[in-house]
Amino acid sequence: MDTEMDLPLEALHSNSDHDGADVTSWVSVCPRGLWKVQQRRTSKRSQQIVSNCGDDALCSSSHCPRMGSLCRVRVRLKANTDKTESLVSEKGHEKLSVHPDQSVTEVTEAAATNFPRCQESVLQVPLDDWTTLRLGEGQCDITEACVEGMKAGEKCEIVISPLGNGPDDSVCHPAEENLPLWATVELQTFTPGKESWEMSPGDKWEWVKSHKERGGVRFKSGDVWGAADSYSRALKLLITLHGQDGRKQGHKQEVEEQRDNNSGDKTLQLPSANEFRTTKAELHSNLSLCQLKLDQPERAKASAAKATQLEPGGAKAWYRLGQACQMVNELEEAKQAFRKLLELQPDSPAALKALKNIANREKETNAQLGLRLSKMFS
Repeated sequence: MDTEMDLPLEALHSNSDHDGADVTSWVSVCPRGLWKVQQRRTSKRSQQIVSNCGDDALCSSSHCPRMGSLCRVRVRLKANTDKTESLVSEKGHEKLSVHPDQSVTEVTEAAATNFPRCQESVLQVPLDDWTTLRLGEGQCDITEACVEGMKAGEKCEIVISPLGNGPDDSVCHPAEENLPLWATVELQTFTPGKESWEMSPGDKWEWVKSHKERGGVRFKSGDVWGAADSYSRALKLLITLHGQDGRKQGHKQEVEEQRDNNSGDKTLQLPSANEFRTTKAELHSNLSLCQLKLDQPERAKASAAKATQLEPGGAKAWYRLGQACQMVNELEEAKQAFRKLLELQPDSPAALKALKNIANREKETNAQLGLRLSKMFS
């Protein structure tokens, strides 16, 4: 199977603590790098939350949110949580601050909350307030990962601590953060969604384009980890779309489904075989650039190589392949990549400079080797 992404974004494992509660840990992506997250499900909310919803499709206690679900969530730091729940306990009231019927109306009518990923926040969500997230967008990696396994009315505790982030390891942590962070995540209610295998080809293609665009925005803002995550999400969906033959079959099936549902208002356009190949090449090339920035030359080399195989005329991919080969000291492969770039762009100053640097490195290496040999036989 073609593996599109090697970043440790989903290194999950589960066990149980002494109370029998599920404990899960994983590595999550934030603008400031990688963070280790440990999650412990602590309790479920009153079943009244489910029964008052009036719509089993919206608030099923036996299902969890899936891709595309609008999720009504609240994240609170542990200190704030303890204070709030202490007051609630004294008054003997239900812990939800929003009436269940009102919450369903809000989550079905409201769009997902848009707020920028920023260096100052690890959790990436406004704290202490109910927020609507669209699952699968990767906007708030920690919160989304928690919500994926939760049910309506459930909450969990999480512990967040920094992980060695390579080039980002020098990032300073704000003084107000007492690491590790302790927080609770609550899922009030959610709308139906789909697993990737349930989605139509047209829906998948829309998600691919959305992730690709979001990756570009994140990279420009300096969120390299987030950009790599977005490109990887796009690639994981893209590999489930077949080539031209599968595309035609999927397109025919989707048209028939739309006709059966009388949904002729909007027809999702599927990519041509050309567009499919070009998009996949661009995603691999963009991911390669992110991996170069994150000091992952081996992964960058693999990604760039896939891009050049898909689109041999992609100048950026050849340049990134050459850079990655240089970083792992494969100078002959690097020269081949930069020479290919010169074939595509004869006056490329970047390729000419890179080849000159390689020649200087080889000259220096040969000089050092000659000196060692002369000492051996002198």
